[in-house]
Amino acid sequence: MADERERGLLDRGSIELLGQIARSSNETFLVEVADAAEGDEKTWAIYKPELGEQPLWDFEPGLYRRERAAYLLSAALGWDLVPPTVIREDGPFGVGSLQWFIECNLTEHYFTLIEEFPQTHDDLRRMAVFDVVANNTDRKAGHVLRGTDGRIWGIDHGLCFAAPFKLRTVIWDFGGQPVDDGLLKDIAPLAEEVPADVAELLDDAEVRALRERVQGLLMRRTFPIDVTGRRFPWPLI
Repeated sequence: MADERERGLLDRGSIELLGQIARSSNETFLVEVADAAEGDEKTWAIYKPELGEQPLWDFEPGLYRRERAAYLLSAALGWDLVPPTVIREDGPFGVGSLQWFIECNLTEHYFTLIEEFPQTHDDLRRMAVFDVVANNTDRKAGHVLRGTDGRIWGIDHGLCFAAPFKLRTVIWDFGGQPVDDGLLKDIAPLAEEVPADVAELLDDAEVRALRERVQGLLMRRTFPIDVTGRRFPWPLI
């Protein structure tokens, strides 16, 4: 799904506000993006403006940049776990992220996938590695989607990439297990250099910490274990 055509539509299409997503901690909107130059091609997207962000003591304003950075990191790894995400300056409420809408069954989430769909476990392991690398502070079960095509997606990455270790996730089922050699090979280049388009969205300490998390994972070669029993987001779903 993450191809040039779709990113182009998100980049240049006109944005029409359709409605607000209920029960989001930050103001989040469903929009329609249309491009008359391409035969009036349309898609739904999720728009998160900086104007709708709640102030946080541990993250600077501009969480939309982290949404974009998560997409770019996933794409650089060749994992395509994060739907195409761009930054738009001209959204209905100003600058914010615009992310391709994933059609899915909303009754499915991490807990149902881990219990009922063993064929998704490799994708969930990949997502667990991604969350360690990105230092995801908010991997709720509902932030794991299975698209109507069966693909596994991760959404809501505004609380990622902090320099201090802040991992909070529901994906602890693989704790202590070896990380697949292929996944370690994929992330290994990040131990030396973070892609420039990701790094420019973060500060120097966050870039350095990302490299150090990768170095640690390459050394341990196992999924982390939550020895505290408290590294969970809330609510869980």
